Amino acid sequence: MYLVTIAWMYVVLMMALAEATNPAGTVLGAIVTFLLYGALPLSIVLYVMGTPGRRRARRAAESADAAAGPGDDPGGRGHAAGDPVAPERKEP
Repeated sequence: MYLVTIAWMYVVLMMALAEATNPAGTVLGAIVTFLLYGALPLSIVLYVMGTPGRRRARRAAESADAAAGPGDDPGGRGHAAGDPVAPERKEP
């Protein structure tokens, strides 16, 4: 998947370079070319293709939380929960 991503970014970079160095082209046109042909579509495609991995990670985290039980390590910090409210101290 990353090989196709790198190859596509190379192609888009060359298109933008050709736009910038062309006598009739502009640097602004090269930036727009790079963003609209490369960065924006590629970010959308990579986000959509990464969805199954994010879903797997979320399910694994949820199953790990469910396996821990209700009273075991609620915050996930490696220690048991203490008293949620500190007791009031009596003034002498």
